[in-house]
Amino acid sequence: MTHGDTAQAVAGPKGISTHPPEEPTMTASTTRRSTAAQSRLAAVGAIAVAGALLLTGCGDQTDKGSDSGTAETSSAPLADKLPADIRKAGVIKVGSDIAYAPVEFKDDSGKTVGIDPDLADAMGKQLGVTFEFENGTFDTLLGGLRSDRYDIAMSAMTDTKDRQEGVDSETGKKVGEGVDFVDYFTAGVSIYTKKGDDQGIKTWADLCGKKLVVQRGTVSHDLAKAEAEKCPAGETITIEAFDNDQQAQTRLRAGGADAGSSDFPVAAYAVKTSGGGKDFQLVGEQVDAAPYGIAVAKGNTQLRDALKAALDAVIANGEYQKILDKWGVAEGAVEEATINGGK
Repeated sequence: MTHGDTAQAVAGPKGISTHPPEEPTMTASTTRRSTAAQSRLAAVGAIAVAGALLLTGCGDQTDKGSDSGTAETSSAPLADKLPADIRKAGVIKVGSDIAYAPVEFKDDSGKTVGIDPDLADAMGKQLGVTFEFENGTFDTLLGGLRSDRYDIAMSAMTDTKDRQEGVDSETGKKVGEGVDFVDYFTAGVSIYTKKGDDQGIKTWADLCGKKLVVQRGTVSHDLAKAEAEKCPAGETITIEAFDNDQQAQTRLRAGGADAGSSDFPVAAYAVKTSGGGKDFQLVGEQVDAAPYGIAVAKGNTQLRDALKAALDAVIANGEYQKILDKWGVAEGAVEEATINGGK
């Protein structure tokens, strides 16, 4: 997900099927954002997903690793690359906003499912550990990582230079140590409206004089604030920010706003699934194509490099492609894992 500097993830609607959606025939060109505010998810062209499942708070519920069944550490091919304490524990604690379908969300039975949990499961088999997903609001994930509550943050988080350096993208001030990212996917930002009522919105500039709902601390939020500064006098964008995407979608669905914005995979998933596909529609093109990354604390280079090795192994053995195909997001695939590839 594309989130802000001190933030980290988004979500989609509840009560959706655990079966991946049919792949929509969408293609969209991506444009690079020129503002300094680069936060959370960035855009991916033609990812095939839609509908949204969100989450509301930062609970302490721990999902035993997306139910990742992993081989014993000693027999896993890349186990020796892990730090000794994690290898001994057999667990990697993951901070995640588990309400961002189809990237990570709870199915009807309460199980954590989605792109990230599936990738974590595949990586766990390479490393011989279980990835345990713990639910938290997006804007608290990096703080939880710095305080050692989590070993990593994996939550559709956009890799940006500001996050790498611990800088607040809005103020330009240093707010923390920063993190390293292991990049594994490419995604972007989209605008959506009520179906059949696009309010004449095709581009971000068309939002001037309109009301937009977003998830707080996301790239969508940053984009909206940056665009509002360009609007003519008296025609600014009224921005209403929520803790998660589901709340934003509920507001738009009820007629309390003109448009919403979130990462393309999430927006597309919402369009496809909310109200049986009758609630929303995508408008315009995606913007801000950028990588999703797994966040690791600065200095924890052994864990960072072990994750990269595991991702590269999963890409090489074909599991990575199978997972992306399963969720209809193959066009966001990367050829290899990258360290700190965000701009």
